Amino acid sequence: MSTVDPTSSILASLGLTQPQSASSSSSSTASTDISGALGEQQFLQLMVTQLQNQDPTQPMQSGDFLGQIAQFATVSGLQGLQSSFSQFASSMQSNQALMATSLVGHTVLAPASAGSLSAGGSITGAVNLSSAASDVVVGIYDNGGQLVNSLDLGSQAAGQVPFTWNGQNSNGVAMPAGTYQIQANVINGSSTVAANTLIASHVDSVSIGGSQGIMLNLSGIGGQVALSDVTQIS
Repeated sequence: MSTVDPTSSILASLGLTQPQSASSSSSSTASTDISGALGEQQFLQLMVTQLQNQDPTQPMQSGDFLGQIAQFATVSGLQGLQSSFSQFASSMQSNQALMATSLVGHTVLAPASAGSLSAGGSITGAVNLSSAASDVVVGIYDNGGQLVNSLDLGSQAAGQVPFTWNGQNSNGVAMPAGTYQIQANVINGSSTVAANTLIASHVDSVSIGGSQGIMLNLSGIGGQVALSDVTQIS
């Protein structure tokens, strides 16, 4: 007398097939394939069919029944949560893109090691100090690497220390328009360590959709900075 597999009969009634497996690992894969094919209506139909075809001598315990329902509800809830987060991320990206495009024409303070000097203008920025310093000196260099002027900011606490170069050399002569390198040094006793600088630059345009995310194209220095690196907008 042939024996009919009850699981195969139940799945057949739902229009599903049971994958063949020869080991416990392949059985796990088959279980995943079946559960992945079940929708809410099919799951409920499967539960009813399972109850109708259960062994009368070993009926399903209420705890097992509730456990199966809880598992399905958990998977369904996670799928809904994943979809919600995906929509939220897309919305955030759109908002960031809109914010970035509104920065065109504005001046931002962002990490940079060079600044653009206009005729009769100045370069402003800040030194980013991770700790207090007994003295902070900002050097201004031309394209040839020659020191044009230096700004002694004195003793400073940790944080952003603002500075402004008036566009003149150490003799008070106005320098021509162009790009100048900015280098900050932190002095503590006999130790001198370079520090990161932030430079105020004009936003010419915005690049969206690259692998690095939303990037701001800055004038004068011909460089880009990430929107997330901007510390000040004016």
